[in-house]
Amino acid sequence: MNEQSRLPAQVPATRGDMLRATAKELLTLRRDPLPRMSRPRWLARLPHVIVAYAAVLFGFLTMEQLADHYHLTGAAPLVMAILTGVSIALAMFRPIAAWWLGLIAAGLGAWAMYDHVGQGQTWPGTPGGIFAFAVVILLVALRVPPRVTIAVITVSVACTGLAEALLKPEHSGSTALGGALLFGFAGLLGYALRALRLARGELVEQETLTEEERARRTLLEERSRIARELHDVVAHHMSVISIQAQVAPHLVENPSEELKENLAGIRENAVEALTELRRVLGVLRSEQPDDPVALQHPQPTLAELDGLVDNVRGAGLDVTTEIAGIRRPLTPGVELTAYRIVQEALSNCLRHAAGSRVEVGIAYGPRDLHLCIANTAPPRPAPPSPGAGHGLLGMRERAGMLGGELAAGPRPDGGYEVSAVLPMDPQDRPGSSSSETKRES
Repeated sequence: MNEQSRLPAQVPATRGDMLRATAKELLTLRRDPLPRMSRPRWLARLPHVIVAYAAVLFGFLTMEQLADHYHLTGAAPLVMAILTGVSIALAMFRPIAAWWLGLIAAGLGAWAMYDHVGQGQTWPGTPGGIFAFAVVILLVALRVPPRVTIAVITVSVACTGLAEALLKPEHSGSTALGGALLFGFAGLLGYALRALRLARGELVEQETLTEEERARRTLLEERSRIARELHDVVAHHMSVISIQAQVAPHLVENPSEELKENLAGIRENAVEALTELRRVLGVLRSEQPDDPVALQHPQPTLAELDGLVDNVRGAGLDVTTEIAGIRRPLTPGVELTAYRIVQEALSNCLRHAAGSRVEVGIAYGPRDLHLCIANTAPPRPAPPSPGAGHGLLGMRERAGMLGGELAAGPRPDGGYEVSAVLPMDPQDRPGSSSSETKRES
C-alpha cells in the first residue's frame, strides 16, 4: 500500500526531470561532429561532401527566390543566403547551434519579406527555405536522442504556426501544415538512420566481445585438456614416490624410528596428493565425458611420430620428416607437448593447405628441443574454417606451460610455418614460471 502511494509522486518527478534534461539539451551548443561512413573507407567523407553541397545549393536557392519571387533588393537576399548555408554547414559539427541559427535565419527572412509577399506566395518561409530547414532538422536527428528531436520539431512547428496565426500577410499561402509534415518526415528519417548506426555499432561491439569470449573459452578448454593429459604423468610420479617411501625402510638394516616416521609421512602425503589429483581429474572429465582425451589411454610421445605421419599421409598430404641430433627420451611433459604441437600443426595443414608438401623437422639440442612444421603454398584456396586460429592458442599454451616459445606465420613462398623451442628439462628454467605469469597477466 505504501509503495502504491509513492508511485504517483515519482511519475511527475520523472517527467519533470525529462523536461529539464530536454531543455538543457536544447540550450547546450556542444560539438557533435557528423560521423563518417565506416564502409567503404574511401567514401568516409561522403556525408560531409553531400551536406556541404546542400549548404551551397540552398544558399543560392534562397537568394534566388528572395530576389526573383519576393523582389527583395539590397543586401537582404545575400545575408539570408549566407545564414541559410551556414546553418546547414554548421549542422555537421554543432547540430543544436545550427538549429538555433536556422530559426533565427527563418525569423529574419520572414520579417524581411513581410511587405513583399504576393498573392499565394508562402510565408513565413520560402519553399526553398522550408526544405533547407528540414535538412538541418535531419542532421540534428542524426546525433541527438529521440526526445530532443521531438522537442526540436515541436518548437519549429510551433513557431511557424504561431507566426501564421498572429502575423500572416493577406492573401499569402500557408506553410504550417506542409512544414509540419516535412519536419516530421526529416526527424523520423534522422531517427531511423541514427538507430541503424547505433545498432551497427552495438553489433560490432558484441561481435568483438563474442570473439574474445570464444577465444577465452577455447583457451580454458585447452588448459583443461592439458590438465587431463598430464594427469597420468603426475600420477605416475606420485605413485612412485609413495611406493619408494613404503619400501625404503625394508632396504635399511635397523632403521631408526625417526626415519620410519618421516618415510611414513612422505607416503601419506603422496597418497593424499594422489587422491586429490584423481578427484580434480574426475571433475574435469565429468565436464566433457565424451572427449576422447578423457579416456584412460597412455599419453603419446615422439616415439609414435611415425604413426602420426603415416595417418596424415593416408589422408592425402605429402609429409616428410627429418630428425637432427641424438634422439633420446625426454621428460613425459615435453614428449607429450611436442607430440601435440606436431599433431595440431599437421591438422592445420590438412584443414587449410590440402595438397601442399609438408616438412616436419625435429632437432635435439643440448638443452632445447626444436620443432618446425612448414608447408608450401596450397594448389587451391582452402574453404573457410569456423575454428581458425584456435589451434594456435592451444599450441602456444602448451609451449608456454614448459617455459618454451612458439611462433607461427606465413612464409614468403605463400606457405605457412609453425616453429617451437621447448626446454629439455623445464625444471632448469626458473624464469619460465614467472614469465608465464607475466604473460597471463
